[in-house]
Amino acid sequence: MKRAAAKHLIERYFRQLTEGCGNGACTNEFCASCLGFQPLDHNAAAIRALELYKMNAKLCGRHSAAFPDNSSAKETHPTLLGDRHGKMPDHEDNLFPPREDFREVHYLTEEKVYEILSICEGKKDYSPLIRVIGRIFSNADGLVQSFRKDKEQHPNTKEQRKTHQAKDEDKDEDDKERTTAMEQESEASASVEGATGATENRLGPVEVSVDIEAVRRVYDRLLSNEKMESAFLNALVYLTPNVELDLTYLDVYDTNPDYLNIFIIVMENSSLHSPEYLEMAMPLFCKCMSKLPLPALAKLTRLWSQYSVEHIRRMMETFQQLITYTVISNEYDSDSLVNDDECVVAAAKCLKLVFYANVLGGDLDTGHNEEEEPASESSELTLQELLGEERSNKKGPRVDPLEKELGVRTLDCRRPLIPFEEFVNEPLNDVLEMDKDFTFFKVDSESKFSFQSCPFILNACTKSLGLYYDNRISMYSERRITALYSLVQGQQLNPYLRLKVRRDHIIDDALVRLEMIAMENPADLRKQLFVEFEGEQGVDEGGVSKEFFQLVLEEMFNPDIGMFTYDDSTKLFWYNPSSLENEAQFTLIGIVLGLAIYNNCILDVHFPMVVYRKLMGKKGTYLDLTDSHPVLYQSLRELLDYEGDVEEDMMITFQISQTDLFGDPITYDLKENGDKIPVNADNRKEFVSLYGDYILNKSVERQFKAFRRGFQMVTNESPLKCLFRPEEVELLICGSRNLDFQALEETTEYDGGYSKDCRIIKDFWETVHSFGEEDKRLFLQFTTGTDRAPVGGLGKLKMIIAKNGPDTDRLPTSHTCFNALLLPEYDSKEKLKERLLKAITYAKGFGML
Repeated sequence: MKRAAAKHLIERYFRQLTEGCGNGACTNEFCASCLGFQPLDHNAAAIRALELYKMNAKLCGRHSAAFPDNSSAKETHPTLLGDRHGKMPDHEDNLFPPREDFREVHYLTEEKVYEILSICEGKKDYSPLIRVIGRIFSNADGLVQSFRKDKEQHPNTKEQRKTHQAKDEDKDEDDKERTTAMEQESEASASVEGATGATENRLGPVEVSVDIEAVRRVYDRLLSNEKMESAFLNALVYLTPNVELDLTYLDVYDTNPDYLNIFIIVMENSSLHSPEYLEMAMPLFCKCMSKLPLPALAKLTRLWSQYSVEHIRRMMETFQQLITYTVISNEYDSDSLVNDDECVVAAAKCLKLVFYANVLGGDLDTGHNEEEEPASESSELTLQELLGEERSNKKGPRVDPLEKELGVRTLDCRRPLIPFEEFVNEPLNDVLEMDKDFTFFKVDSESKFSFQSCPFILNACTKSLGLYYDNRISMYSERRITALYSLVQGQQLNPYLRLKVRRDHIIDDALVRLEMIAMENPADLRKQLFVEFEGEQGVDEGGVSKEFFQLVLEEMFNPDIGMFTYDDSTKLFWYNPSSLENEAQFTLIGIVLGLAIYNNCILDVHFPMVVYRKLMGKKGTYLDLTDSHPVLYQSLRELLDYEGDVEEDMMITFQISQTDLFGDPITYDLKENGDKIPVNADNRKEFVSLYGDYILNKSVERQFKAFRRGFQMVTNESPLKCLFRPEEVELLICGSRNLDFQALEETTEYDGGYSKDCRIIKDFWETVHSFGEEDKRLFLQFTTGTDRAPVGGLGKLKMIIAKNGPDTDRLPTSHTCFNALLLPEYDSKEKLKERLLKAITYAKGFGML
């Protein structure tokens, strides 16, 4: 039997199981009208219909009193479908005959819906409209043709004649006819649109044939009826399997781009976030949407980017609720990962479309990109090639296909319509096993889904864990390559990056050693760092490195050296344009920042956000002056807003002046002969733009390029850029200044005989909580090596308090490598406080206990 005829039979079985034949005396056990028939939901009815078709079960004829048969209606009322010339009857009374099933309605318009609704309201019986909604919204072809904003919806087209022809035609012939009809329609519309240039390509990729406003009005009118809402839900459940098959096996979007209308229409349903939809329909629908080809996904994203914030937020919340509902309804473990949950994965992929729509709809800056310098090649690559190996991530982080198709990056958006933080799903982050997800991301991305391909859904703490795994694997890889190199060359090489420095000459020692490494083999920077202070016994398990970083930064950012300028109002540093230091010093700072990220250390650096934006690949613009140069920004803002005569009142030219390191004035022409070009109302925007570009880019180009070069030596092969936004990079490097000591207390562990119920432990926490902000930071510095909280807050620190003997006059000590505090059992709270304050105030250096 041909496929169209088989489909028709299965639909008849389905209607028989759900609606019945209308005969109150029916004896067919497979009919809903039969006495004693147990009602089935639509899912069960669909499965049962397939079974009945396979066994060639009995089909009831429609009972004429209640359900006139559609085929007989065609024979007895040929005018309902139009005459033999394909023309519809002129009288509207004939368009909607006195029948309640409206079988001749094969697509919907806003007018048709309202007209049927009016008839139903007159009879106080909504079942005919419910059946029409169920039939059209469960049929892909009908939904594609519904709510069109063009004027081509008349039944003399081949599309419409095909719909009215006998349903036993072979589907392959139908597809061929559909393609021909599309070609003819496009040719006809091209002649009309040619004059206005309104073809899809000329109008832009967001031109669609569905009338979105009409769809919204229809939903608003109908969804207030509870039974109508149920019809939409059931239709969506019935629609999705067919749509998924069409997209998976028939490449239907390639032959009919209007197939996208299905997803546009369904997503306008404001009830999609209700529990019934989340449980029954949305998982199936998200799977369908995730099967759309990349051009269709990009088109849908561009369309949604033109929606209002309210509509984008509703769609975002719908997919977020589906993910949350599914995650909290299931249990995941190492054998049953959330990555294997098709519903969560599909919803995350759909949420990605909303995320990029949110980016496209926000304030975009797709220009002002920094020129990337070519990465330094490691001499080890030759060895790897000899060994038949190749760096898996040699070409740097991957680019998301949708991002590439849209031609926009998250970094390009200065202010999205909805804050990025609202796209983070915390329940998902709680159940995600990052070690497995990282493996899928790096090794098995073709067959396994990794949520790192949707980084917007992950919080900074989860992403930092993924980065940690990447860094550690790189370290182990460098060790392995070094071992192989030793075997090949017969030389004993160091598998670690070892730095031996003198505390009093830390910059000179670090600069010489790191500069040599950077010149000879930059890949060595990706080895695990071990620092040794000359004359001190500390073994570096993390704590010595922390102090090394801190001392280097204290020296480099010392205003007396002149590498950076410090703003007392913002408490931030900026590159000194007049610095006399050579580029190697700035390269060292960049290497230090990269090593800190690579070795999971937090640094006490104070840069404006524009530095992190520039590190990620964007140039600074006038808007970035808000936090880096707030006084200058305010002055330029006033210039732009000034309503008087700019040229006469301001008397500014395109020449600006600054002071150098010694306080002497220097002038700079923003344009050629800038001193002779006055700033007026017409060119003031150009002046502001050039001024911002000079301050943030040109004046510090030498210093920043050296700084970025050092940073990229360590991080170039890292997924840093594709996972983190600039503000997250700052959090990664600097940690959080928000110190929640209550969370630290809750996660602290005890050793050596102490427990949380011990008298001294209770005294200890009462003492620490009573400290001021500065003393709390000193305590944190003493115990962990940094006065900042890690990504995720102090609750992620896992501090250990261990017993260090009975009461004594000795001070508390610490192992900053392990965040461990060694606390003697002092006999009083006062002594505990006095000894602790002395320890944290005068702590410096390393010694063996």
